Amino acid sequence: MQVELVRIDDAFHFQANGMSGVPVDIDAAENIGGHNAGSRPMELLLMGLGGCTAIDVILIMKKQRQVIEDLKISVSGEREKIEGTEMTPFRKINIHFKFKGNVVEEKAKKAIELSMEKYCSATAQFSGSAVITHTFEIES
Repeated sequence: MQVELVRIDDAFHFQANGMSGVPVDIDAAENIGGHNAGSRPMELLLMGLGGCTAIDVILIMKKQRQVIEDLKISVSGEREKIEGTEMTPFRKINIHFKFKGNVVEEKAKKAIELSMEKYCSATAQFSGSAVITHTFEIES
């Protein structure tokens, strides 16, 4: 896998492209000279984690014959500064799934657990450096 970033302006705005060919804008905060023209890199990490597990969960639940009318995922991360550096990696991450539809609670729980423990490569990427938890709710 490979991605390419191309600088768009004279500050921090980049356009990234991967194998899908769909562009993603990345930028820094205005307080350090960015123009707020894209997502921050650390936001993209959480978005990638949420997207990875979302795809898994939907695929698993389709196999379980669950009909999901809507699915919203909130991913929150707590960062911690590494002493002697400016690095602040995620140390705690929670993924909250909010299902809408006639979804069986045990099947939703099983789908999420399978994603977290067996399928999601993004979860595996973070697992050595952050504690990842998950919660869910079902709205009928």
